[in-house]
Amino acid sequence: MTSILTNTSAMAALATLRSISSSMEDTQGRISSGLRVGSASDNAAYWSIATTMRSDNAALSAVSDALGLGAAKVDTAYAGMESAIEVVKEIKNKLVAATEDGVDKDKIQEEITQLQDQLTSIAEAASFSGENWLQTDLTAAGGSEAKTVVASFVRDGSGNVSVKKVDYTLDSTTVLFDEGGDTGILDTTTTIEGAAVTLNINVAGVISEYTVEAFTTDDVITAGAGSSTFDGDYASDGTNDYVKVDDDTWVLAVDQTTVTDQEVAYEDSTSALWAVDTTSAPTATTSSVATIAIDGTTTSTQLDGLIQMVDDALTSMTSAASALGSISSRIDLQEEFVSKLTDSIDSGIGRLVDADMNEESTRLKALQTQQQLAIQALSIANSDSQNVLSLFR
Repeated sequence: MTSILTNTSAMAALATLRSISSSMEDTQGRISSGLRVGSASDNAAYWSIATTMRSDNAALSAVSDALGLGAAKVDTAYAGMESAIEVVKEIKNKLVAATEDGVDKDKIQEEITQLQDQLTSIAEAASFSGENWLQTDLTAAGGSEAKTVVASFVRDGSGNVSVKKVDYTLDSTTVLFDEGGDTGILDTTTTIEGAAVTLNINVAGVISEYTVEAFTTDDVITAGAGSSTFDGDYASDGTNDYVKVDDDTWVLAVDQTTVTDQEVAYEDSTSALWAVDTTSAPTATTSSVATIAIDGTTTSTQLDGLIQMVDDALTSMTSAASALGSISSRIDLQEEFVSKLTDSIDSGIGRLVDADMNEESTRLKALQTQQQLAIQALSIANSDSQNVLSLFR
């Protein structure tokens, strides 16, 4: 039946055209945005996942920036420690040179003083973004201070998030100078003892261990300005008396009549008895890497003690540098991992929500053809009403 009131053909053609236009609008939206899932209405599950992962990726970007800042701090501290190690090595070499007979120790001291000043300059300059890991006030911090470097942003299986960090502790084993005290590697006070010997001596019936000052035969001769006297195991430099306790080892002595029950006692040719002076103690001086002082009176024993002290400090500095190097290496690995993880997350989001442009372009071409055909069909359907006029001519 043909009706001029109800054109069913035109209605069908118009519905088809509307459907095609709607599909074209969706396709053009995907092409213009590049997204297959651009809103929750497109695919609620994929949109939710993509939104969460984009947020995590933004957090990882912040982690990457923090890693860069942390790496700069660690690298600055490592560079300072490495330079300080070279300076301390040079101080050690100077002290070794000072053991040579006839060397001008005062000149060597001048060089050591300059090297000490350089150590201070290195520690003060090793600062980045207001943080100095080589020089800090450990006393105010209670002996140690914790430093951290952001390493990663983690979301577990339950959806809980956390920021992981790399820890580094500033304490007496890692800091060169303690601004509030003397607990740093290079300002720790160390006791340098002179030559000493430990003996088990029976005093008043009690055997006790005594550490007393020891002298070589040359020391005794020097103390007497060449006029020292020797009588078997007894000697005198004119001021002090000595007894021999080992090969070329002498200790200060006291008259046996002033002590009782001495197990170690010596008799000279005059039948006088002499015993170890248990009240004598090895000569001691306090020094540190930052206050090394030598001159023409510095003995070889004291130099050996200073060399040992510097070597101990060098060992501690090497250990601290190793720790900084390990953290630096870990940060480098973490930066590489974060970069790869960010790319992987981007790729995963893309698989969920990105539009396939090849597919969308093909679909658009097809929809454009369908649209043209729908318009043509609607035109034909609308022309049917005009054909009714010919029946009344």
